[in-house]
Amino acid sequence: MRLLRIGMAQVNCIVGDLDGNTNKIIDYIDRARALGVDLVAFPELAITGYPPEDLLLKPRFIRENQERLKTIAPRCRDITAVVGFVDSNQDIFNAAAIIHQGEVVAVHHKMYLPNYGVFDEDRYFQRGSQCAVCVINGIGLGVNICEDIWYPSGPTALQTAAEAEVIVNINASPYSTGKGRLRQKMLSTRAFDNVAIVAYVNLVGGQDELVFDGNSLLFDERGELVAQGHQFAEDLVVADVDVDGVGRVRLHDPRRRKEAIDGQKEVVRHVVSLEGPPHVPKPSLPPRDSQVYPMPAEVYHALVLGTRDYVRKNGFQKVVIGLSGGIDSSLVAVIAVDALGPDNVIGVSMPSRYSSVGSRRDAQIQTRNLSIPLMTIPIEKPFKAFLGTLAGAFRDTEPGVAEENLQARIRGNILMGLSNKFGWLVLTTGNKSELATGYSTLYGDMAGGFAVIKDVPKTLVYELARYRNAVAGTSIIPQPVIDKEPSAELRPNQRDVDTLPPYSLLDPILQAYVEEDMSYEELVARGYPPEVVHRVITMVDRNEYKRRQAAPGIKITPRAFGKDRRLPIVNHYRES
Repeated sequence: MRLLRIGMAQVNCIVGDLDGNTNKIIDYIDRARALGVDLVAFPELAITGYPPEDLLLKPRFIRENQERLKTIAPRCRDITAVVGFVDSNQDIFNAAAIIHQGEVVAVHHKMYLPNYGVFDEDRYFQRGSQCAVCVINGIGLGVNICEDIWYPSGPTALQTAAEAEVIVNINASPYSTGKGRLRQKMLSTRAFDNVAIVAYVNLVGGQDELVFDGNSLLFDERGELVAQGHQFAEDLVVADVDVDGVGRVRLHDPRRRKEAIDGQKEVVRHVVSLEGPPHVPKPSLPPRDSQVYPMPAEVYHALVLGTRDYVRKNGFQKVVIGLSGGIDSSLVAVIAVDALGPDNVIGVSMPSRYSSVGSRRDAQIQTRNLSIPLMTIPIEKPFKAFLGTLAGAFRDTEPGVAEENLQARIRGNILMGLSNKFGWLVLTTGNKSELATGYSTLYGDMAGGFAVIKDVPKTLVYELARYRNAVAGTSIIPQPVIDKEPSAELRPNQRDVDTLPPYSLLDPILQAYVEEDMSYEELVARGYPPEVVHRVITMVDRNEYKRRQAAPGIKITPRAFGKDRRLPIVNHYRES
């Protein structure tokens, strides 16, 4: 029996921290060796962090990343490692180094470069044209990178046709809802179709708007799941696989005899035969209990990780949040406390003449529940001062949106003043439904450094609040906050439905229009009221200028505003 002990090191790397990432890789190599791991794999571009974006246009950055690979290689004694880095040869490549007995013995250049959604790899990299098969201790190993494995006729098929029995696929695959299930189904199919063991190691951690969820996966040659990494946490996933099982199944599989792989000889050119360390008894492995979350817990943990890493990786210690007593700011406060601890979160209540007694009370209860301080800074005096200053300019006009937005902008100025004075990062509290329709105030409630729930529709905000209360076993978010009708409280008796359709109707329309690119006609055909569809589409189209000026926020849906969806601000095309 040819047993292979595989380790998948899903680590949290920091873009540009070449020394820190290198030290972490070496640490995990040492941990893997101590567990008797034969082969340990690290995520895509682990040395540089992902995505490095225009750092890749700096020649020095490329050279220094290659120097770090030279630092890592000698540490790979009695273990084989697969490490993501940037290779260069007349151009630069998204690459995986196969390191064996202290030397880089082969390099795979990513062959399929994603250039959609949040990805811009064609901007930086040349695509690879060759893929290698290494034979180590008699076991055929093929290595490829992220997008490579999504193509049925891609490198995985070529490598297994060249007798690779184990495929290692290294990834920096960002999280979005439902993506984990899609990955798992695809990888199971790829393992089954190619009769190969497939090890899929994924990055974990937050990087600007992106969250990488880890959730590394190991499948056997029958497409059965063998091991799985934690979601949203660093993990070293170690499992034993029987490579002889691959050969047994292949002998019974007629597909391999009937299917020819065109171009195999031209593509698979690099076959390296190597010997591994002498066989020694391996320590027993403790049982694994992978931490994988259902919905909406999955989204909640993505938001916590994304918030923690954005704040910490940017060097902040404390955050400040404007607490209105509403559902959005309440949820952001709980996420912030879970991410950073109560000692690092400050709430600020900024009541106006229109703030209800209930909202003020709920903000106080919320901060007591979270054990965070609450500063109360009324805005009536500056509001009167602004109204007086503008009285001449506003003469002979009726009070309206301009006066309402003054209150939001005063609050934004107060929060930014606290940020400047104390070095606190302002977390904004607007949700995706508001951002989509422009139901937000530039330089007001949009002012801040990070938008935690920017990609969370309003209906999901409520689901997340109920989930967090259920986990706590108590109303950590006060029940009146969840029960009351949402309102901006910028004028007497104001309700969100005065300006927007009910969120139960609005959010499905926004999902179909923004995330699925459905047209006006298709939405009406789906049964949505034509006048509501026209109104929503108009609001979305007219507010691109606002979204361009919004703080970055965590992507959790398949198509977030920002890198995912890029429309011109000056745009005369209309859907309805």
